Amino acid sequence: MNPLERLRARRAAEDAGEDPSMTTPEAAMGRMDKPYGAHDPTLPPPVDSTLDQAPIPLEHRLRMYELQQEIRQVETQLHRLFVMGLVQGTSHLYTGMEATAAAFGTLLRSDDYSFATYRGHGHTLARGASMKGLIGEMLGRESGLLGGKGGSMHLTSVEHGMLGSYAIIGAHLCIANGAAWSARYRGTDQVAVAFFGDGTTNIGAFHEALNFAAVYDLPVVFVCENNLYMEYTPIGQITAVEHPAADRAPAYGLESIVVDGNDADAVYLTARDALEKARSGGGPSLIETLTYRHGGHSRADPGTYRPSAEVEAWKDRDPIPLYHQRLLRIGVDESTLTGIQTSVAERVDEATEDAKAAAKPDPSVIFTDVYADGGYQWRN
Repeated sequence: MNPLERLRARRAAEDAGEDPSMTTPEAAMGRMDKPYGAHDPTLPPPVDSTLDQAPIPLEHRLRMYELQQEIRQVETQLHRLFVMGLVQGTSHLYTGMEATAAAFGTLLRSDDYSFATYRGHGHTLARGASMKGLIGEMLGRESGLLGGKGGSMHLTSVEHGMLGSYAIIGAHLCIANGAAWSARYRGTDQVAVAFFGDGTTNIGAFHEALNFAAVYDLPVVFVCENNLYMEYTPIGQITAVEHPAADRAPAYGLESIVVDGNDADAVYLTARDALEKARSGGGPSLIETLTYRHGGHSRADPGTYRPSAEVEAWKDRDPIPLYHQRLLRIGVDESTLTGIQTSVAERVDEATEDAKAAAKPDPSVIFTDVYADGGYQWRN
């Protein structure tokens, strides 16, 4: 029984004057009796074959393929560097979820704004930030995007419109509203986009941000990347609706939008419409993309709470092989795609070697980037 069925059963029991706590076996026996990770697998949606003929420029499709390759290969390399002990602390990889970042990265203008969670490597690359800067930051080197001081969970590149990766769940949705308000106040047609996970939908800031954006018709697009788990807990087990973001959109006067987040073309078409709406003064949109991370929540998480059948099914719907085959079907040569893969691999290797060779930050910079004037002496 899924959460929506459970809710309906509870309401039916209440209407019939029965004890709603006894409407399901789980409720009657106590859900804590179930073994850890014991839940029915959630399977991916079927591939929409009609998207082969979607009205998307070939140059944009090739760019989305390249971005997906960049993100996947960088994340794979970062995992290797983590195992080698070169990445300190933990990291939250975007492997398996590349299609959403690639689609938005292809469509966003250079003066638009992006905000991401701590799983922000892919979105940072998709906005055009350099591999050398990203890998350097992950290794804590001076060459990093933030001089080696931010690390995995705080990737930022203002010059590329990437206004931060945020470790506080839901906080950046309100900040994205601020950027959108700024654009509206200045009379530009810039758009702010906030990417977040399914767990954010049960945080107060999610509801506050949506309400505020809707009331003031802000040019902002909220994108919930629903990978089914809020860290280690299945989102479906603790949320009263089937789609944690989309099913709540009508409460704020917004359209309920659910899209296959493992298909770059599907995300592209939906993102294109939402961005056009925001630019033309039509106000905010909320998009829920259905996707799946290949690994655990972080590098410290083996992900054993996920049913093996579920993991296998979603890996079979890997966004990159799916897109590779579509490009072949529409007439792109295999040699072209191989060339993109090879070029990306060479750039990843070069960026890695540059990061390894870069110096670590001098201890003297520890008090910079803390206060507005660059130092702490004013306190004395």
